[in-house]
Amino acid sequence: EFGPAQQLHGATYTVDVEWVADELCAGPNWVIDIGVASGILSEVLALYNFKNLDEVFPGENTTTEWMCMQIHREITGRVHGKFSGSLRVKLWESHKAWASFEGAV
Repeated sequence: EFGPAQQLHGATYTVDVEWVADELCAGPNWVIDIGVASGILSEVLALYNFKNLDEVFPGENTTTEWMCMQIHREITGRVHGKFSGSLRVKLWESHKAWASFEGAV
């Protein structure tokens, strides 16, 4: 299926999260408070940092694409009332390999 990637291996990702809204929040003129966004992302990434994803998600094929979706879901569950719009999560394995997942919040 994935050749050597089927075996236990580690990955160090760079994570980009893009917060997209049709309008800025009235008053502060932002899409989301960057401190809030940063804190949420830190909370979510801590769930997976230095973890064996096979143990965190038994039986799941934790591809880069799937992890983008999972991170999106975790962020979405934490931003209710703080952000309205859509979210794009991109994980970079390298400058040549990346995946993203985008959806409404």
